[in-house]
Amino acid sequence: MYKCQSCTKDVKIEFSTNQKIQCPFCGFRIIRKTRPPIIKKVLAR
Repeated sequence: MYKCQSCTKDVKIEFSTNQKIQCPFCGFRIIRKTRPPIIKKVLAR
């Protein structure tokens, strides 16, 4: 899943070499990959 930088809607895109990367809702061309909200705990010694 990806998220549009402009309209902040979730976008599902499959990339290919000849396709332009663009939000289907607003047409913005900057899309970020969403990251899971996992918090890692590291033991300090």
